[in-house]
Amino acid sequence: MVILKIAFRNIFRQKRRTLLTALTMFGGFTLAAISIGWSEGTYSYTIDMFTRNQMGHIQIHGKGYLDKPTLYNTIYNYRQIGENISHLENLEAWCPRLYSSGLASVSEKSAGVRIIGIDPVLENSATRFEKKIIEGKTFSNKTSHEVILGSGLMEILEAGIGDSVVVVSQAADGSIANDIYEITGIVESGDDFSDRSSFYLHIANAQELFVLDQRVHEIAIIAEELRDVEGLVRSIRSEIGSPDVSIQPWKEFAKQFYVAMQADKQGGWIMIFIIILIVAVGVLNTVLMTVLERIREYGVLRALGTRPAQIFRMILIETNFIAAGSILVGLIASTIINYLLSINGISIGESITYGGVQFTKMYSEVNAMSLYVPAITVVITTSLVSIFPAIKAARTSPSKAMRIH
Repeated sequence: MVILKIAFRNIFRQKRRTLLTALTMFGGFTLAAISIGWSEGTYSYTIDMFTRNQMGHIQIHGKGYLDKPTLYNTIYNYRQIGENISHLENLEAWCPRLYSSGLASVSEKSAGVRIIGIDPVLENSATRFEKKIIEGKTFSNKTSHEVILGSGLMEILEAGIGDSVVVVSQAADGSIANDIYEITGIVESGDDFSDRSSFYLHIANAQELFVLDQRVHEIAIIAEELRDVEGLVRSIRSEIGSPDVSIQPWKEFAKQFYVAMQADKQGGWIMIFIIILIVAVGVLNTVLMTVLERIREYGVLRALGTRPAQIFRMILIETNFIAAGSILVGLIASTIINYLLSINGISIGESITYGGVQFTKMYSEVNAMSLYVPAITVVITTSLVSIFPAIKAARTSPSKAMRIH
């Protein structure tokens, strides 16, 4: 108890020295907390934008569709499935989709297209489809021969709003699927590659074109939060319970994207490790200098009968007291900074495209990991780097120390 009191008083004896040590720890903690919050926030934001903007958090297909997508592998009772899962907790929206490919022509220009049949109401509630339309309008409420093209495809076909486009493909019954549609809108999804081939039809028109009756290829599902996905997958599997369909989270049907994000995340931890190393070197240097300055003081303590183990403990307690104060202030500062960055983000100048999603800002995130990881790191680092100076002080010879001026 006496050693504890002495250690606490020693902290305030040399305020400048204590402040220097505390600033090193505070700076390291805050940098690490912001780096983790930034990394996790960017990771979550990118995934959420990618899944919400295009593919959905969860997808339902006919068994084996993802391994070998074909026009014939369809879901027959998609409306019933949608009604059954719509009440599930943490499910925000769902929408059906139909996919095929074909050849589109406007006047003398032709291009290969990816035909996507959507329900405009359900698609808008799930992926905000209407907000991607940069010119023209979305589909009419009543089924009509309308088509919405990707911005890149419009340039290839040299088409404009109101032009007629002819599409040719193959129907599910083996016949030639062909029809004429009026261009009513232009979509810009943020993925230039996708926009060069996207050919959106009302789902009823697409089903008629491909002779698919009420069938679709995919049901995309949006969860309320990214962290709800795994639990929602289990709930949907339990609710549907059919061996004829597969229910997969984004980590499975977008595996390449997931692997790329994990690799990027691991790269972020390297930067955090470097920050931690800088903190460790700074603390070691500061504590070692403190010990060298106080050699005479330790010599007096030894001469008065203080045991080496008590001096060793005193130095560790002092540094951990400073670390605790630095962590407390760092918690407040880093939480405020991460919170502000999670709302406002930071502009990255020119927009970049990642996973088919265009970004102009990057956002941070306030989470437990960004607080407890730096806190544990600072405490462990401080304790470890203090051991060598503490041993040096504990071994101080009273006779030699008393002669130092």
